[in-house]
Amino acid sequence: MNPFKNLSILCFYFLVTLFIALAHAARFDITNNCSFTIWAGALPGGGREINKGGTWSLEVAPTKSGRIWARTNCSFNGSGIGTCQTGDCGGLLQCEVGGSPPVTAAEYNINQIQNGTDIFDISVVDGFNVPMAFSPTTRECTGTDCTGDLIGLCPKELKVPGGCKSPCAAFNTPEYCCTGSVGERCKATNYSIIFKGACPGAFSYSYDEKLNTYTCPSGTNYRVVFCPGP
Repeated sequence: MNPFKNLSILCFYFLVTLFIALAHAARFDITNNCSFTIWAGALPGGGREINKGGTWSLEVAPTKSGRIWARTNCSFNGSGIGTCQTGDCGGLLQCEVGGSPPVTAAEYNINQIQNGTDIFDISVVDGFNVPMAFSPTTRECTGTDCTGDLIGLCPKELKVPGGCKSPCAAFNTPEYCCTGSVGERCKATNYSIIFKGACPGAFSYSYDEKLNTYTCPSGTNYRVVFCPGP
């Protein structure tokens, strides 16, 4: 038996398996155009400090769903433990849970099994902290953004340092959280209308219009920009 032949076969199958696994993976280039440092949070992906003008490139495996958000005014020690004013994820630099409201969030589902399509959106369901744009890196499909002055428009009862809290986080009632007896019958409220007016392309509450969901062919790469320019 030729051991080199067996080794070649094993290498071949390994490369085929690797190719299949990466065939519809996606790269997210996360760029900070803000005038201040952002500590990006990502599930999956963990987290990364991004200075002004910097970019973090994140590879996401196929069939994965997740979200990306900004954390602001953070302080971490050498062990990656600390706090953030907005978007904190349990006091860790490498996030294992989602960010605490208020956060503007880029959400996605890569390579939907039923039709080989990526689905993505921007959500202000958990409030707003930093303007954001979410778009493909190709021209085959379109993206969306949330660039309105939601902090300036924020009602005083929702204002918190560094952002605008969601009405669900502020009041925790079925009307605003779309839970309990309300559920899928949830309707827009005076607060969600303010959010929608500032960011018409974003989800403003849990059962907002499906028109706020965007699609691209599987295999597309994306960019997420904090504080996008005009």
